[in-house]
Amino acid sequence: MYNQINNFKRSATQFTFGSITLAVVTLASLYLQTHFAATAFGYLLVILLFSLIGSFIASSALSVLAIAALAYYFAPPAFSLRIDDPQVLLVVVAFFTVSIVGTHLIGKIRQEREAAHETAAELRRSAADLKDREKRWRAIFEHNPAMYVMVDEAGTILNVNTFGATHLGYARSELIGQSVLRLFLEEDREFARTCIRRCLEDIGQSQTWDAQKVRKDGVVLWVRENAKAMLWADDKPVVLISCEDITEKRQTELALQRSEAHLAQAQELSHTGSFGWNFATGEVFWSKELFRIFQLDPKTIPSPQLVVERTHPEDRASVQQTIDRAMQDPQEFEHEYRLLLPDGSVKHIRARARATTTASGEIEFVGAATDITVTKQVEQQLRRSEAYLAEAQHLSHTGSWSWDVHGVDFVYRSAEVNRLFGFDPQETVSIETIRSRIHPDDLPRLQDVQRLARDGKQNRFEYDFRILLPDGSMRHIHSVAHVVVGSDGNIGELIGTHMDVTEQYAARERLESTLAALRESEQRFRDYAETASDWLWETGPDHKVTHLSEHTSTAGILATGLLGLPRWDIACDLEDEPEKWRQHRARLEAHLPFRDLVYRTVNRMGCPIYVRTSGKPFFDVSGNFLGYRGVSTDITAIIRADQAEQELRKAQAELAHVTRVTTLGELTTSIAHEINQPLAAIISNADACLGWMGRKTPDLSAARSSVEWIIEDAIRASEVIRRVRALAKKGEIEMLPLDINDVVKDVIALVNRELVSHQVTLKTELTAALPAVLGDRIQLQQVMINLVMNGIEAMDAVTDRTRELVIQSSRDDMEHVRLAVTDNGVGISENDADRVLDPFFTTKSSGLGMGLSICRSIVEAHGGRLSIVYRQGPGASFRFDLPLHKEVVS
Repeated sequence: MYNQINNFKRSATQFTFGSITLAVVTLASLYLQTHFAATAFGYLLVILLFSLIGSFIASSALSVLAIAALAYYFAPPAFSLRIDDPQVLLVVVAFFTVSIVGTHLIGKIRQEREAAHETAAELRRSAADLKDREKRWRAIFEHNPAMYVMVDEAGTILNVNTFGATHLGYARSELIGQSVLRLFLEEDREFARTCIRRCLEDIGQSQTWDAQKVRKDGVVLWVRENAKAMLWADDKPVVLISCEDITEKRQTELALQRSEAHLAQAQELSHTGSFGWNFATGEVFWSKELFRIFQLDPKTIPSPQLVVERTHPEDRASVQQTIDRAMQDPQEFEHEYRLLLPDGSVKHIRARARATTTASGEIEFVGAATDITVTKQVEQQLRRSEAYLAEAQHLSHTGSWSWDVHGVDFVYRSAEVNRLFGFDPQETVSIETIRSRIHPDDLPRLQDVQRLARDGKQNRFEYDFRILLPDGSMRHIHSVAHVVVGSDGNIGELIGTHMDVTEQYAARERLESTLAALRESEQRFRDYAETASDWLWETGPDHKVTHLSEHTSTAGILATGLLGLPRWDIACDLEDEPEKWRQHRARLEAHLPFRDLVYRTVNRMGCPIYVRTSGKPFFDVSGNFLGYRGVSTDITAIIRADQAEQELRKAQAELAHVTRVTTLGELTTSIAHEINQPLAAIISNADACLGWMGRKTPDLSAARSSVEWIIEDAIRASEVIRRVRALAKKGEIEMLPLDINDVVKDVIALVNRELVSHQVTLKTELTAALPAVLGDRIQLQQVMINLVMNGIEAMDAVTDRTRELVIQSSRDDMEHVRLAVTDNGVGISENDADRVLDPFFTTKSSGLGMGLSICRSIVEAHGGRLSIVYRQGPGASFRFDLPLHKEVVS
């Protein structure tokens, strides 16, 4: 970046002074009126002169500037940028070419000259540095405390440093010109010749070897030679050899190698590896055997972390704790752990180490790690055998024992024997305690066995006895034993087993109980089948009835002569419901079970009955289809009850409709008033519209406003009529998500006139943003109108206080929307409170007593509840709760 800025500055300077010079030449030429070619020659000299400064770009710019001046001031016609004369044009082109080429050539010459000056200066500096380095290296070569020898390709010594010659007992002059091989032992000379030859074959590469050299006084030295071949000034190869006296080191190494070999043999035989660990330096040493135990390359750098990584995952935590504890408190430690090797095998290691202090005061652990895998495997096999035996005894509830017939005590008893007697296997138990657990009735039998074994009257015994446990339970034991005769011919022990056969005894008792229960269950099922209202049936592979419960015909449930008929020949609704029977027969042909098939048939009296039946296929052991078995139920009463309930609901709907129509009759005055108000306003606005239109200049804006008011009033009247028609309409219940506050507002619009005429103040407390409920708008409006009208009528006799009706909506804690209608009228007596919602109960002289009963039915049909809320003051409060719409709850 810096060079670019300098080049730019130099180019700008060149261009500036060159432009000034061209201007001076131009003025002089104009003043002297020189010829076109002379002026061009003057410009060319200026450009070539300034090109010596060094910028080709600036020189090119001056050439362009000069051509422009020639074309403008000197080319005919004068003072024009056009050149019409071909000769002049040729001169301009030649001028431009010569100036550019000359500038470029001058620049190249100048650059080469500068490069030559720099190269010469660099060579002078290099020569001086070379002389200095030669002096320093010559001093180093002569006085370096190491032996240096330079030989030619024949092995002749060309040069040797003073230290090297003196160390070998020679003067430099005694060695120069002599063969270097005379310095080696005779048996090593061929080896030395081969090493020098190898250096000459690979010039520039260092070669290292150890050899024995002989001093002038005959003493043999071990030296380590580092040699490299190089080309000398006349391109002849020479070998420079650096020699290090390693005699003492070699002798120490040989002794150490012998010691290490003995130690390695001992470690390999004992499968023990040694290690050292320096806390201060972090250096870790492993013996060869330890690398073999860990199955690691001896080139691997050992570390405590490497031990943790090789450790079995289950033992890593304990190994890491041992290492951490050793680092915190360096003391002797011993630890056993497992290695998980790359081939998947596991080794058991016992490591032991003690902390020592080095000569420099540093703490160092020195220890050994022994491969105890074989020992562990033997222990594990023994323990596994014992565990297998113990587990087999535990699983089979069989314990083994040995009894001293003379000492009258157990010589040995397994853990399972203790468990059979209810003792902890680790617990020490006396023979008297064991005898206390044997059932008193069985103890003489065991004593007889011991006596017969001691007297040699019987060799093999098999007997049963019982054990009484502390919790009151009892175990049955089956024992097998035989006597053992010692080497002296005398009977010494009785060896046997105790087997827990309690489950066998219990199983035998359960089997007997099960057989008895099975016989009882069979009889019970037979009694149920014969006395139940349901009946059992069975059909064959052709789906014809093969079996019926006996009581069906005797009880008159079914008609006689049904055996041998398929079910569709028994039914009477085959033509009425063909799709049902098609699907049923398809399931039968597919051998699939069916459930709750309902069909109509006749009983023995010829009366129609309804039957619900279910069945499943059964097969033989080969999988062949044999038919169906199932159960049928007479559900005539249920069907007729459902029909009666539907008729009742229809009657209730009719009654609710009549009640709504009656209520509308009672609200006729209010409805008429609500309709008359917008009709009167329509007439008034129509007259006004005619007036605005009848003017000399019709006021269309005022007439338009009157028409808009007419439309609004017509919508009001239409809305009142819509509400009345909806209440009077008789149709199906339509359950839709509703906002209960909108229902309240529709009701208020219908009863507003009644509130005014009865001087009742309406107060609403509607909670905003209530969740939706699922209901029929018309029926809920009917409930609200009924409650509001009852409240208005209850306050007719009130003269001492303001007649106030309050409508409230809210949400309770039980996921319900609550709506309450409260008045301050005469209220309801305690005697009437429990009956006020019953049908045909009324306190009015002209009432039917069906209004509140119908309201309760409507609310309950919506999944809610209508109730009376007792209050402290005068009046009554009716409240109904409706469940939230399921989508809202979810």
